Amino acid sequence: MKKYFASSELIINDDGSVFHLHVKPEWLADKVILVGDPGRVALVGSHLENRECEVESREFKTITGTYKGKRITVVSTGIGCDNIDIVMNELDALANIDFNTREEKPQLRQLELVRIGTCGGLQPNTPVGTFICSQKSIGFDGLLNFYSGRNEVCDLQFERAFLNHMGWSGNMCAPAPYVIDANAELIERIAADDMVRGVTIAAGGFFGPQGRELRIPLADPKQNEKIENFEYNGYRITNFEMESSALAGLSRLMGHKATTVCMVIANRLIKEANTGYKNTIDVLIKTVLDRI
Repeated sequence: MKKYFASSELIINDDGSVFHLHVKPEWLADKVILVGDPGRVALVGSHLENRECEVESREFKTITGTYKGKRITVVSTGIGCDNIDIVMNELDALANIDFNTREEKPQLRQLELVRIGTCGGLQPNTPVGTFICSQKSIGFDGLLNFYSGRNEVCDLQFERAFLNHMGWSGNMCAPAPYVIDANAELIERIAADDMVRGVTIAAGGFFGPQGRELRIPLADPKQNEKIENFEYNGYRITNFEMESSALAGLSRLMGHKATTVCMVIANRLIKEANTGYKNTIDVLIKTVLDRI
């Protein structure tokens, strides 16, 4: 029996578009580029031809067009894994639920999703300007813990090793982090031989969760020092950002391919930052467009 999705669970607008994104099923391409900043959609979109749609609702802006013959949808997610939860569930619904019958389609339509963003580097080999492809993500957000199948797709041994290393217990820095792999084939194609393949922490905030201390002291003052020193089976944590874990995790559970690529705009280890990155991130955008 096909699963039916009630109007309270899958909200469809009067014009046939999905609730938050305001995107209609026919506008969605199989290849999707995600960006955080709605303003960056225009930058990616400037490389597209034959635009089919351009729609905006809240922080979610969407353009679909073609790049060198490839049909591509570009979507802004805003900041954080909570927004990735909205975007991924609505994109999957557009691809795999019939909006007329409200039933799951018989055949899975697999999407390829690449998030292009910025991050903070944590190692000597990730100076400002480095491109990092997230091979693994450590989710500080807890999002995947609300979905069935979380343990089947996560690297549980890596999780235990990380928690033991950090020494967190009780409610310190809770919820417990989860570790998820991005899609291996997509990593090979996108990262190629000119990007660092890294382990990325997707933090639940920009300040305390990434070890930044302003007026409020940190719960674990040695957090970043321990993160920088952590090593497991040859893996070291390379960077902080705020979305990669939810993207990789939900994609794995839904049957899609996904990874995240970021340009380092601050190296936390040597206290270096570049606020003029917007002039150079277009190089990363064109690289992803060529390889997706």
